[in-house]
Amino acid sequence: MAPYRWLVAIMLVMCSASSVGSSLPDFTQIVENSAPAVVKILVEYKSEKSGDDLKSFDQDDLPDYLRRFFDPRSMPNSPRSRSSMGSGFVLTEDGYIVTNNHVVEGADSVVVRFSDRREYDAVIVGLDELSDLALLKVEAESLPILPLAKPDQLKVGEWVLAIGSPFGLDFSVTAGIVSAMGRSLPTETNDNYVPFIQTDVAINPGNSGGPLFNLSGEVVGVNSQIYTRSGGSIGLSFAIPVSVVRDVIDQLRDGGQVKRGWLGVSIQNVDKNLAEGFGLDRPRGALVVDVVADSPAADAGLESGDVIVTFGGETIETSAQLPHVVGLVKPDSKVEVGVMRDGGMMTLTVEVGALPDRGQPVVASSQSSVENPLGLVVKNAEQQILDAMKLNAAVVVDEVVPDSPAATQGILPGDAITMIGSTPIRNVADFDKAVAQLEPGQSIPLRLNRRGSPMFRGLRVPSP
Repeated sequence: MAPYRWLVAIMLVMCSASSVGSSLPDFTQIVENSAPAVVKILVEYKSEKSGDDLKSFDQDDLPDYLRRFFDPRSMPNSPRSRSSMGSGFVLTEDGYIVTNNHVVEGADSVVVRFSDRREYDAVIVGLDELSDLALLKVEAESLPILPLAKPDQLKVGEWVLAIGSPFGLDFSVTAGIVSAMGRSLPTETNDNYVPFIQTDVAINPGNSGGPLFNLSGEVVGVNSQIYTRSGGSIGLSFAIPVSVVRDVIDQLRDGGQVKRGWLGVSIQNVDKNLAEGFGLDRPRGALVVDVVADSPAADAGLESGDVIVTFGGETIETSAQLPHVVGLVKPDSKVEVGVMRDGGMMTLTVEVGALPDRGQPVVASSQSSVENPLGLVVKNAEQQILDAMKLNAAVVVDEVVPDSPAATQGILPGDAITMIGSTPIRNVADFDKAVAQLEPGQSIPLRLNRRGSPMFRGLRVPSP
């Protein structure tokens, strides 16, 4: 009987393996249909430029952080003295081609090579640094093209496929699944207008600008970044979603530049203490820390301390979502904004503006007043501090008591406090009066300004 049982077990394992194998996707047809429209981008710079002058993250300056996987220092020397390379794909039969901004930015010449070895000189139609997208044009007709997928149909766990030229290995194919959607990644300028698709597809230097496909052979994203400790793939790659690609490429083709929606607010996430203090059922939404004067937000009546929970019908779960949503709205559009204010919901209508060029303010300093239950010693702010932070009035933190509510929430000497709850703080008298009215165990939002950047912190008053 024992040998029989072993035979049955082996047959069951074989049947199970066979059924798993038959359920795995077959990528061969996608590759056969799509590869002719995927291109290799060959970029040349003036002779005085070295590869290190190219736009990329310096791995020495970014310890184990997000790095552009288009790193010229890791590229092998290629024929005809071309100094760098990337990938792209054909969007229209008459020669419009999509790639990454960082692949071609600053290039003196760009050549596009197809899988059949044909080459075309390309002109740069437009660049958009905020989305890391670029549009090229070659003089050709009847080119093979790739269809863009419909936005918002990709799901976590779905199979995806990439074609590109990693490390100069032309038209390589890799596959994996969608690991997450709507990832917000820090940029060099702290701008955040791309809700990245995260995948575990093997992406390496040279894949930049190449397409990410679904199982229908449609482009769902443009490969842009990886997280790496070694310079190669560790299974954390990020692609620009097709919703952003459509919007940016259409604008680049029509006018050579991109206009984004702008609200005119500084925002932060809502934590547990802040949610309780603002009357939310749970941490959610984007907390308005500051409203820019004469901005669309100011004109619509948005105020510091408002929590934006919906924008144009989209639910806002975290502050990182709001720039993604606002950026895709066309300037001059009117949008309804759902706001939690003073514990109640209200709806405002905002006429979205166009994103302007932005600058950044400066710092503060110290001296002393009286200790309080929050663990803060404060002083009246001097005029030069108010001017530097562009504030009308505030108190400045001179000392933070160790292990106090303020210390626990990361409040620092030099922070300027402008509001406790919904009470404006213009001087030490306002501060002392507001603190005296706090109840033990109460969670209260405290608005402050640090080195020119406004923010909120949720403090809980100690219980006796």
